Amino acid sequence: RRRDEVVNYVRDKYGADRVANIITYGKFGAKMVVRDLARVMDIEYTEANKIAKMVPDDLNITLEKAIEKSFELQDAIKNDSRVEEIVRQGKVIEGMVRNTGKHACGIIVGDQPLTNLVPVTLQEGDLTTQYAKGPVEDLGMLKCDFLGLKTLTVIADAQEHIRRLPGHADFDVEQVPLDDAKTYELLNSGHTIGVFQLESSGMQSLCRQIGLSKFEEIIALIALYRPGPMQFIPQFIEAKKDPSKVVVPHPLLKELVEETYGVLVYQEQVMEAARIIAGYTLGDADLLRRAMGKKIPSIMAKQKKAFIERAKDTNQIGPKVAGNIFGILEKFAEYGFNKSHSAAYAMLSYRTAYLKANFPIEFMAALLGCELGNADKVSHFIEEAVAMNIPVLGPDINISLESFSPARQGDKPCIRFGLGAIKGVGGGPSSGILEARAKDGAFKDFRDFARRVDSKIANRRAIESLVKAGAFDSLADDRGAILENLDSILNEVHTLRKDEEKGQAQLFDIFGMEESASPEGQAPVPASGTVMPLKEKLQFEKELLGFYVSGHPMNPYREFAKAIDTFRGEDYLKMENREPYRICGVITGVTRKIARKDNRPWAVITLATTRDSYTINAFANCYAENQAAIEDGNLVLIEGQVMRRQDDEVQLAANTIRSLDAAVADLIKDVTFIIDGNGHSSEFVRLLREELDKNMGDTPVRLGIAVAQGQVALADLASSLEWQLNKEQFQVLFRHPAVRDVKFTVPEPVAPEPKWGRRK
Repeated sequence: RRRDEVVNYVRDKYGADRVANIITYGKFGAKMVVRDLARVMDIEYTEANKIAKMVPDDLNITLEKAIEKSFELQDAIKNDSRVEEIVRQGKVIEGMVRNTGKHACGIIVGDQPLTNLVPVTLQEGDLTTQYAKGPVEDLGMLKCDFLGLKTLTVIADAQEHIRRLPGHADFDVEQVPLDDAKTYELLNSGHTIGVFQLESSGMQSLCRQIGLSKFEEIIALIALYRPGPMQFIPQFIEAKKDPSKVVVPHPLLKELVEETYGVLVYQEQVMEAARIIAGYTLGDADLLRRAMGKKIPSIMAKQKKAFIERAKDTNQIGPKVAGNIFGILEKFAEYGFNKSHSAAYAMLSYRTAYLKANFPIEFMAALLGCELGNADKVSHFIEEAVAMNIPVLGPDINISLESFSPARQGDKPCIRFGLGAIKGVGGGPSSGILEARAKDGAFKDFRDFARRVDSKIANRRAIESLVKAGAFDSLADDRGAILENLDSILNEVHTLRKDEEKGQAQLFDIFGMEESASPEGQAPVPASGTVMPLKEKLQFEKELLGFYVSGHPMNPYREFAKAIDTFRGEDYLKMENREPYRICGVITGVTRKIARKDNRPWAVITLATTRDSYTINAFANCYAENQAAIEDGNLVLIEGQVMRRQDDEVQLAANTIRSLDAAVADLIKDVTFIIDGNGHSSEFVRLLREELDKNMGDTPVRLGIAVAQGQVALADLASSLEWQLNKEQFQVLFRHPAVRDVKFTVPEPVAPEPKWGRRK
């Protein structure tokens, strides 16, 4: 957020004519060229978007490659002349320069006016080179990267939230101790969503494996978790757990490699090793490191010869040993990471982990606040907050701020959804609403809101989003009733404003009375109209807020899920490789992908239960067989297998995905209602009999009566009273005061036979 302050400081220090942004040239990529040509051809946005989505999301993909990989695109080209024309023209335009922009963080600083050195232009009033990054560097100009990290804003916002807490007015994140037990407990549990650099599934798994105990290990972890040095992670973990496994290249280097358990992780270690073994100066050692990184044979031969000679002169180390040490340094120099960079990042990782462990509500509110406008990220972090038992309350027109904020619900701390975070509202309307609220107090009802907030501040779309998201629920009007009366209320207010502008006095003005939305001392009269069904409320909440406020689609299935699901929470992490599982939930996200091996489509599914969220892979065969069920919002039952990779990362793979209603009826073999022998039992039996007579099916029902502590008398009902299992009626029976518990008979999941057959 404050990056511009730093850049402006540099402009003031060295001169505005000597500091410039670097231009970037945006080119027509495959997706972009499809969208732009569709717009030129007057194809509707939804259609254009559908065509563009046929192009796979692979990095730097071309139209030619997209056609090879996407069967959907191939069919569209054959069957739709417009798509064929887009692709034909797109192949000509693809790769051409489309627009200019500015480099995300690169700044040129010169020792003289830059007009003497390169052509320049102005972008948003700032001096900008007309040469892109490559040519500017080739000219030998000084390029500085001013990196703006969102994490710094998260930390600053969390700090501000914490300072509002009693007794924490002087809290300073710069002063937190680096040995906080809660922080390392959080890191080692792998619950690192929102923790800088450590939130990927691979990093979560690695945190659990390593067992972090000091700050230096976080530095090493960040340096090691990259494509090259990842091969040394097992060696690092093994040596940390068993010091006897530490391998030191030479006794003189023991102290140097001690903190990284014998693994040369950093470039600085390679340079220091050259200084210790062969007496290199730091300048010479840096040249050696660069040479090792480039691996040019002729240069390496000279460097090796010099290293062996200097090792002999400095420490009387023989040619063979010196050659071996050189080989080890050469191997690690190829992958070595800059320690100072890793340490700076590790500090941010530690601080975000500290805030999450010690001030979870303030941290999560800050994290959510920095993702305004990014519905996927907001949804992801809300799921994490719920998993941490932090309630996230929906928006309230009289309580919410623009962004997410720490709040209280009774005595319990929570996070309140910000008005600006509602999809379709944003910063402009939310700021205007807050100004109106600050000026004249809380809104009395929806009409009062419409009267006080001008349509120029909050347009119809923003108001609709506020209503659908439940922002007016606390004002007594139902969402459905407001939407039904929305046009008439807005027209009424518009007419009133026009009359006021023309100078027509209102009756209240004549008598010197202030107009009010309702008589003094009385509650506002709710708007009459259709009540919005719960299912519709939940759909709008998920769409506009990214999570469910009024309930959860899985609530009617809660008791069924207890019997059907084979794991809860993170129990699957303890399951064996290829062990079968079964779980039900609502699909809250689908990312469709194309397999590199055979170009077949597959998907990554996000499945939400009432408490947890899981990422499940539906690979090509499963995707092909279950494609109709894999849609956002579908309630499904997924059966599959736990997959353990070589790095001990655990994934969930799906085999079958089917409608939850059909699966529940199929899986539940019988139902047993356990009731107390109290005054309500006879009423329950009558109600049960009525239900069984109305909905005859093939699910046997049994009745259990609690007769003593831990003892139940069971009775099978007649086969003529088998039930057509119904979730709505089940809820009515289950909530009856006579019912103590319910039990289901459900078969264990079975792993499918491999297509290649099992070995005898």
